Amino acid sequence: QLQACGGGLVQAGDSLRLSCAASGRTFSSYAMGWFRRAPGKEREFVAGIISSSSSTYYADSVKGRFIISRDNAKNTVYLQMNSLKPEDTAVYHCAAGRRLTEADMTYWGKGTLVTVSS
Repeated sequence: QLQACGGGLVQAGDSLRLSCAASGRTFSSYAMGWFRRAPGKEREFVAGIISSSSSTYYADSVKGRFIISRDNAKNTVYLQMNSLKPEDTAVYHCAAGRRLTEADMTYWGKGTLVTVSS
């Protein structure tokens, strides 16, 4: 199971750090990703990291502002979000799977709401 936390209400330009703690099994061999669903929009990929942490991937909209990382010893993945914009407002979900595509994500956590005011 995955549980995301760290969301909240912030102003544009602020930072937030999301955490996703895994329990019930070890996710160190899984690719981990963050996805988000903004109001009235489809869910979209935000960032992903493979099991060895050697490669990370980002949506163009967050590249240079967000950083994904993982601590396999703690079974936790993080999303550091900097220079937040109102368009980053969404429910953020973490997920785990064999590949970094939404269709290949096997495990999904409940989301955490991030609201960015202008």
